[in-house]
Amino acid sequence: MEQLEQYMKQLTGSAPRSSAFRTDIPYGQWRAGLAAGLTRQLGGFPERPAQLQPILMERTICNGYRRERIEITTYEGLRMPLYLLIPEQPLSSPAPAVLAIHGHGYGSREITGLQPDGSDREGDPGLHKDFAVSLVKRGFVVAAPELLGFGDRRLVEDLTSGEPGRNSCFRLSSALLMAGQTMAGYRIYETMRALDYLQTREEVRCERIGIMGISGGGLVAGFTAALDERIACAVVSGYANTFADSILTRNHCLDNYIPGILLEAEMPDLLGLIAPRGLFLESGDADHLFGPDGAKRALARLQQIYTASGSGGQVEADFFAGGHEIHGEPAFAWLLKQLAGTESRT
Repeated sequence: MEQLEQYMKQLTGSAPRSSAFRTDIPYGQWRAGLAAGLTRQLGGFPERPAQLQPILMERTICNGYRRERIEITTYEGLRMPLYLLIPEQPLSSPAPAVLAIHGHGYGSREITGLQPDGSDREGDPGLHKDFAVSLVKRGFVVAAPELLGFGDRRLVEDLTSGEPGRNSCFRLSSALLMAGQTMAGYRIYETMRALDYLQTREEVRCERIGIMGISGGGLVAGFTAALDERIACAVVSGYANTFADSILTRNHCLDNYIPGILLEAEMPDLLGLIAPRGLFLESGDADHLFGPDGAKRALARLQQIYTASGSGGQVEADFFAGGHEIHGEPAFAWLLKQLAGTESRT
């Protein structure tokens, strides 16, 4: 009913957003308050990190890089696999690194040029376009964690379904919500643990680590960078928008929802926590999930926040002709300038 639609818009539109960006308080004070609020709404993070206990599961020599499958502990009792891609010709030694965060699909294999069974893929790379491989071929060390609910990290009913792209998001998200936690919070914290692991590798220049994610991986990339200042810069593809123009306009996967988040702020303000560090947005003009109108509104708000932080030139965007997908080249060139001070190479 139209009346119901209007009521829900009024309800969400009138949420207080009590930590929204304001110009009448110092930027640092605003940032600290909203970061605390976001962490709280995500469900909080463990006070003491578990020991990583990394295990090498496989090592493969590829064309121009080495690929390792590694498993680490994130939360006590919870293990996460990730791919580490190490270039034969790094940008430097040690080299800058990028955390590559996949979206919905069949997990970390989908962005590393692999089939769901781990064999090499020769067909269409889909919306992810093997962007982790594109990054390692530009000389970055790349870590591609397997997000909770995808790939090898699904419930038995989904693992045995015969559908590689079938995820466990709904049941896992539901259980976390019942326990006062969120899927977004778990994925963000686990990505922080992948960062912890990257910083143990001698191949990595620890102060030069960026992050890039698409769609649901854009949520993880953007909010991880917002809360973890060890991340030097972020690329958010197919996600940066407003909640009002994206998440609240249609049915989305349950993993997108953070209870009470509009009590704190809208999405652009949350992404504004990344300032003064670099932020780059990708948005396709035919993206049916996170459309360009909302993305442009988000960019305008972010420009206001970045200007207030004294880093107005550090937020950029690529509005390209395409859909809900990685575009790539402008973002890769931007990452090279941000992390290595060099122009793009292929």
